[in-house]
Amino acid sequence: MTSTVPDPTSTLTTEPPAKRVLLAAPRGYCAGVDRAVVAVEKALETYGAPVYVRKEIVHNKHVVETLRDRGAIFVEETDEVPTGARLVFSAHGVSPAVREAAAARSLDTIDATCPLVTKVHKEAVRFAKDDYDILLIGHTGHEEVEGTAGEAPDHVQVVNSPDDVDDVVVRDPAKIVWISQTTLSVDETMETVRRLREKFPELQDPPSDDICYATQNRQVAVKKLAPDCDVVIVVGSANSSNSVRLVEVALQAGARTSYRVDRATEIEDAWLEGARTVGVTSGASVPEILVEDVIRHLDRHGFGTVEEVRTATEDLMFSLPRELRAGLKASGQDAKRPRRESRTQLPVQPV
Repeated sequence: MTSTVPDPTSTLTTEPPAKRVLLAAPRGYCAGVDRAVVAVEKALETYGAPVYVRKEIVHNKHVVETLRDRGAIFVEETDEVPTGARLVFSAHGVSPAVREAAAARSLDTIDATCPLVTKVHKEAVRFAKDDYDILLIGHTGHEEVEGTAGEAPDHVQVVNSPDDVDDVVVRDPAKIVWISQTTLSVDETMETVRRLREKFPELQDPPSDDICYATQNRQVAVKKLAPDCDVVIVVGSANSSNSVRLVEVALQAGARTSYRVDRATEIEDAWLEGARTVGVTSGASVPEILVEDVIRHLDRHGFGTVEEVRTATEDLMFSLPRELRAGLKASGQDAKRPRRESRTQLPVQPV
């Protein structure tokens, strides 16, 4: 009886695992962004061009460029707008000083501030009225932070990160409260709160969570898929706080690498070398067409299977700004609008 000794130089040939895309859900447009973008579109349809917009209506290059092509004129400040013209306030909100400047120029304003941002503004006003020191966790210079701080400039101080806590000084440690920018990293915000509470044990919480539901949902979805990904690609602009945070969250959750792109053409071939699983998501100001372009790009590089990783379903929708609803009604138009389609039209397999 003879036995055959396996040749150590031979190997079994096996097919490598198929390349795949894990597509985060929820992703893309949130209700506040949807409302703001539609507000500008409806204003252009109803009143005609030009319609002026203070700052970017939302932080996304594609959206801004598309609206500019349709006749929107984006300005930095109200003094750039002709007297008596129509001006839209962006989704990020504005301070009372900006509203007063607009009124002084007799501008016909449409307030597209996200209702969740407005909620934070009202919290600042309420706590300032009760003479609290208000610790606003957020990024200095961001439009939302400028608008919120402007509601109570004598009571608000901005805390940019956990490392800023040591520099915080308050009048009365027994009378302080924290509020936050709506688009922050949940984990980093809570770490900042933890350090603040160590320093100020009587620190009060806001009456409700300030970080936007959509920001939280997108971060949760990325945390779910990141550990299985060699690469996570986040579609979103560089000035989009929530998009930038998604890159950080992906890396912290276990993705080998993560990159942010405005559009598919920015994806570098080197990022995909050796990768078998690529995660894809998008910030809350990103239209789905940009995600579809990324999926097509990945398909051309062999990532032909797309599996959706869903952690929540969003059905919230905000009504259009009241000033615009009044204008639509006066012109005989329907002030209601269908919700935008936020799901990709490409073949996707649920996980």
